[in-house]
Amino acid sequence: MTSQALARRILRTTGWTVQGEPPPDPVVVLVAAPHTSNWDFAVMLLLSRAFGIQAKFLGKQELFRGPLGPFMRWTGGISIDRENPAGVVDELVAHASAAERFQLVIAAEGTRKPKQYWKSGFYRMAEQAGIPICLGFCDGPSRTMGYGPTFRPSGDVRADMDLVRAFYADKHGINPENRTEPRLRDEDAPAAEPTG
Repeated sequence: MTSQALARRILRTTGWTVQGEPPPDPVVVLVAAPHTSNWDFAVMLLLSRAFGIQAKFLGKQELFRGPLGPFMRWTGGISIDRENPAGVVDELVAHASAAERFQLVIAAEGTRKPKQYWKSGFYRMAEQAGIPICLGFCDGPSRTMGYGPTFRPSGDVRADMDLVRAFYADKHGINPENRTEPRLRDEDAPAAEPTG
């Protein structure tokens, strides 16, 4: 059985209904939200596999050492050096240039507990690498998951996040009480004073 067939069977057996189609872009940042449990991230990895697309995710380099390393790489893990975050963007650009088709799955909330802000890494990486962002979702109450809209960061963070908020307004995650409203700290930063 192929990994695509296995992923489809797992989703069907566990009662998930898939909505939407993956974007045609060869490389995208796939936002996995709402991130409210350990399971929703795994569900988003299965979503990519169910469409025959390689799912990749970022992990601290310590997880790739020792016996866990081969498993992490086999499941799509990309080792990141927290001391050199620019290297992640370089690697994304290299993959995109090689026209390798994959979805980099990122849990933008960064934690399964409710917080004030999402982490901005998904936005910054897509912006710097010149690749689009696709809004993936997992909604526990309706047992639906799938692909939402795809957009390229415009540089207007607030306008882009208004689009993100509108899409996720009715998405609850697996544990709705842990949901974080989509908002980046950059949106609340005071505007720079004009010079001159």
